[in-house]
Amino acid sequence: MFLTRFRVNTARPGARRLLSSPQAMHAAVMSSFPALLPTDTPAPDGPRVLWRLDHTARAEVMLYVVSPDRPDLTHLVEQAGWPAAAAADPADPAEPGWQSRPYGPLLDRLAVGDRWAFRLTANPVHHARRKDGEPTKRTAHLTPVHQMGWLLKRQEACGFRVLEKADGKRLLPGGTTHTEQPHHGDRYELTVRDKRALAFDKSRSTGAQGGRRAPVSLVTVTFDGRLEVTDPRLLRRALTQGVGKAKAYGCGLLTLAPLGKTG
Repeated sequence: MFLTRFRVNTARPGARRLLSSPQAMHAAVMSSFPALLPTDTPAPDGPRVLWRLDHTARAEVMLYVVSPDRPDLTHLVEQAGWPAAAAADPADPAEPGWQSRPYGPLLDRLAVGDRWAFRLTANPVHHARRKDGEPTKRTAHLTPVHQMGWLLKRQEACGFRVLEKADGKRLLPGGTTHTEQPHHGDRYELTVRDKRALAFDKSRSTGAQGGRRAPVSLVTVTFDGRLEVTDPRLLRRALTQGVGKAKAYGCGLLTLAPLGKTG
């Protein structure tokens, strides 16, 4: 497994095209693996290619990719990076315009009780029906209280627990739970930010009508918080297989960092 970081040059037209379309970015990421064919699908219980865009406080956009194989992002450098800077020192192939590091050492050293900062961009959804007799429909959670509850319900299955705030950091005595409003987030070391409503056309092959497109809409949010490892095996699975839906569109990639950092 590898963890890769690529800084997007947002001033370039190619970068703006990729950033405006999760489907185009997904295609660009998947094109980074020469041995991966477009028809290949990941094994149900195996590692897969995950990606996420982080919008930093410095107005930078960083692309993170977790993958079973080391990617070649040359095409992304040409479309959405700094080609001249990447080629400035041909004697140093370790700096081709992106950074890839083996992910195995981090995965292997996870242990019960370890504490980490984490980040996750996800598509929190649930199934609901508008009235009796109708089939359920996948629907996005739209409020922070429900989005936070979505993640908290999955923490055990993902091998971690979100840390709770110390009493001195809580707004209310004793804190509150995620199901109580309006201070639903007062109990946990967890924030919900960067809510984005995305709508785009998804290409699909329909024989003679190959130009038809199916509309896609989804809501994404980014979670930042602190966690404690409860089951290293389950957490490794979450880190390599993703969390939740819409993984092809930049959701599901959970990353860890030493406490005090993010990313």
